[in-house]
Order: sequence, then C-alpha cells, then structure tokens
Amino acid sequence: MMSVFHIVPAMVSIATLLSFLGLAVAQGIGLPGQSGDKPIEINAEQGIEWQQKNRAYIARGNARAAQGDVAVLADTLTAYYRETENGRSDIWRIDAVGRVRIVTPTQRAYGDKAVYDVAKGILILTGGTRLETETDRITARDSLEYWEKRNLAVARGNAIATRGENRLRADVLTAHFAKDGRGQSRVRQVHAFNNIVITTPEEIVRSTRGIYDVETGIATLTGSVKITRGNNHLNGEHAEVNLSTGVSRLFGRGRGGVQGIFMPGKKNGLGGQSDTGEKQ
Repeated sequence: MMSVFHIVPAMVSIATLLSFLGLAVAQGIGLPGQSGDKPIEINAEQGIEWQQKNRAYIARGNARAAQGDVAVLADTLTAYYRETENGRSDIWRIDAVGRVRIVTPTQRAYGDKAVYDVAKGILILTGGTRLETETDRITARDSLEYWEKRNLAVARGNAIATRGENRLRADVLTAHFAKDGRGQSRVRQVHAFNNIVITTPEEIVRSTRGIYDVETGIATLTGSVKITRGNNHLNGEHAEVNLSTGVSRLFGRGRGGVQGIFMPGKKNGLGGQSDTGEKQ
C-alpha cells in the first residue's frame, strides 16, 4: 500500500512540513528566474500530501509556491524529489495543474498545466497559454516554453504577439530575454518562423521568416514577402517594417526586383510610407 502523509489545516505551509520531516528538499532549487539559495514556500487550502513511494509532495486547493519575487499558483502543485549521493533529498520537478498562473514583477503567464524541470531550468506551459508583460501579450495554441539557462521563451502553434494595434503571428515565435538596468528580464528580440503575418492599422505583411527588435520596433522579414495596403500589393524577398513609425521598405533579389500591383482609381495607399523598386 502506498505510504501517505497527509496534513489538512487551511493554508498549511510546506516549509513547516519539510522542517518537521528533517528533509532539505527545498535547498539548492529555484523557481524560474530565482536563485536556489532562497527558500521556497508552498501554501494550500486543502492540505499537503506526502507520498513516500512516489517521492512526491502534493499541495491541493489554491496552491501557491513562492520564492523571491516569483510565484506559481494552481489548483494542484506536485513536487517530485529524489535522493542524492550525500543522503539529501532534492526537488527535481514541479507540476502545476488547473488554472495555472506564473507571476513575476514584469510578466504573467497562464495555462491549464505546467511542468517545470528544475535541474534543466525548462518550464513548459500548455492549454490556453498566454504571456503578458507591461506592453506585450503572447498567446499560443500548443505550448509556451521558458528555457531559463538560454534566456529564451518559445510559443508554438498559431503563436500571436500583440503590442497595441500591431500583431505578429507565426507558427512558432521565440522571444529572447536580456536584463535591463534594474536587473529585470525583458524581451529584446522575437524570432518568427513559418506563415508569418504582421497586421498593423495600415497594412498586412506576410513572409516565411522574421526577426522583430523590440527596442527599435523594426521587423526584418525574409522569404516571399508580400505587403498589402487596401487593394494594392507589393511583392519582394526582403523587407524592413517599422512598427513604431509605420514605414515599410521592400527589396528584391536578382532580376526579379520588387513587383507592385496598384488598382486604378484607388489611392496608392503607400503615401510615402514605403521605399520600393530598390534592388540588392
């Protein structure tokens, strides 16, 4: 029979339980973006269960794990531990299920389920996923991944990044983070792969690959680029779209150059917004 240790008082703390058991499971681990030398505290309304056979602690009912300035909240949190060579027990994986929220001072992530591999520093969020910052919102059909050691987030499956009235959509989006002057991680670049569509109030731009620089607001696009403004179309191989100013520059390669199709009787719609006809 499975060995179970069950504590039920409201808002019980796992830190108290681990201290009572004499296990150092919370030492040397960290939630995403946090140092392992800070304590982790987990609270749960319905109690915390210790399953010795499965080497797991399960916190149920508005469970919350907090370390430093990062918190993970879910209906259920499960922490899996393993024995080390020196006889200690270290948590190596944390699962979150049901109404998952991951909160930091600058970002909030949501989903139905999350799996965090502590040793590898990889967090995978699935089910209605979205990431929100002070200025941006990223959603994905399949998953959101955070690769802590690479300062990288990956959105897979109809991934959409939105800032104000501008929207970037692709099959896969990868966001690259860097520390700002206050030591906070912020998105610096977003790479887009396959079936890219950029939508602004003035135009729609399509391509197969792109890089968006958050600081300059410029998206650099390659591969069968098509810019549409109203009934007018421009086709080329390389483009720079400034989402801050609304200026688009389109280039061609080889003899094909850039092709423009302008419907008669219509306003050209480019109105000085693009530089066309340039060749590389």
